[in-house]
Amino acid sequence: MIASRTELPEGLRTVDEALHRTRFRILPFLGPAFIACVAYIDPGNFATNVAGGSRFGYRLVWVIVMANLLAMLIQTLSAKLGIATGRNLPELCREQFSRRTTVFLWLQAEAIAMATDLAEFLGAAIGFHLLFGWGLFFSALVSGVAAFLILGLQRFGFRPFEAVIAVLVGVIGACYVAELTFAHPDYGAVLKHAVNPSFGGSEGVLLAVGILGATVMPHVIYLHSALTQDRLVPETDEDAQTLLRYTRVDVMIAMTIAGVINVAMLVMAASTFFKSGLLHIASLDSAHRTLQPILGSASSALFALALVASGLSSSAVGTLAGQVVMQGFIRRQIPVTVRRLVTMIPAFVVIGIGVDPSRTLVISQVVLSFGIPFALIPLVVFTARRDVMGPLVNRRLTTVAASAVAALIVALNIFLLLQTLA
Repeated sequence: MIASRTELPEGLRTVDEALHRTRFRILPFLGPAFIACVAYIDPGNFATNVAGGSRFGYRLVWVIVMANLLAMLIQTLSAKLGIATGRNLPELCREQFSRRTTVFLWLQAEAIAMATDLAEFLGAAIGFHLLFGWGLFFSALVSGVAAFLILGLQRFGFRPFEAVIAVLVGVIGACYVAELTFAHPDYGAVLKHAVNPSFGGSEGVLLAVGILGATVMPHVIYLHSALTQDRLVPETDEDAQTLLRYTRVDVMIAMTIAGVINVAMLVMAASTFFKSGLLHIASLDSAHRTLQPILGSASSALFALALVASGLSSSAVGTLAGQVVMQGFIRRQIPVTVRRLVTMIPAFVVIGIGVDPSRTLVISQVVLSFGIPFALIPLVVFTARRDVMGPLVNRRLTTVAASAVAALIVALNIFLLLQTLA
């Protein structure tokens, strides 16, 4: 039986109370996956999808579809871990592994969290720079203030924070819906390439590997398990199964939205840059500059606005993940404002010394690839163990599928890492 947690933080409800609190039974269960899905529409995804669409047209749409399906499975496992155990993935690693292993996992996870935050913070700064023409340094200051305001919402409970993140995701989606109305894509070709795998040459293979290899972000695996561990409390095994069922719906809705946004990014690039013969759009700045003469100033402004929303939301989520990592692995916690200040420093250094921000985004993604096995493999192992998961243990087919996905993603990231370093 799932252990009952009798002392609930203020504002939390049991599963039974949540089911009877509103006419729309799904609403109390929505939220955690919307925070997690932000990692799949971060500034790094902007760069990859624009590059894929401009170079290969609609040909790689199927890669995004496949990547999104893999992400749904992994995020569901992470959420299930928190529901079944009442602990997050870093906490379980600390309990199950030796102290030396735990410290190593914590150090690499902190490095990954900082690399993630660097990329997201730079993405927001680039977005403000493109949208308003401000200098990058001033744009970074504005990004920092905005990120502090978003993180400060946590003092009012988890719902306001989730609501703001959901609004920012909605802004990104709305911007790309508008972009598609300007671009007039061939939706028949989009649907065809969504189910018809092809690469278009060795460069297409490499870019497809990049998209698939970046499917799972290690920090959001840690975070999703924390978001569900005590948000709603299952008092019985039946409650746990009910909570997991609604959690799957939360994941499917949020990740579907993220997947549609990613497809829209690639389709927009294919319908404008590829169609116009501009096959080598290598940076976010060049994409923004090129959109204006093709689709007009409104289109380029929407692109920049979507990038701002992406950078701010993913930056806030990355900082939150850093808190989970430290608390879980070593039982320490620092004020979120201090963590935010510390993780902002590398971005200001990069901007101050004049390093190319787009190149820095690429390097940060390489660093991220190191951390994927250390989050993904323990997740699959723990969710397959009945002594850890109880009645929510994976079915054999789920474990086989998750193991195959983990092996595929780790192999793709190793390949992408070697190619990038080469």
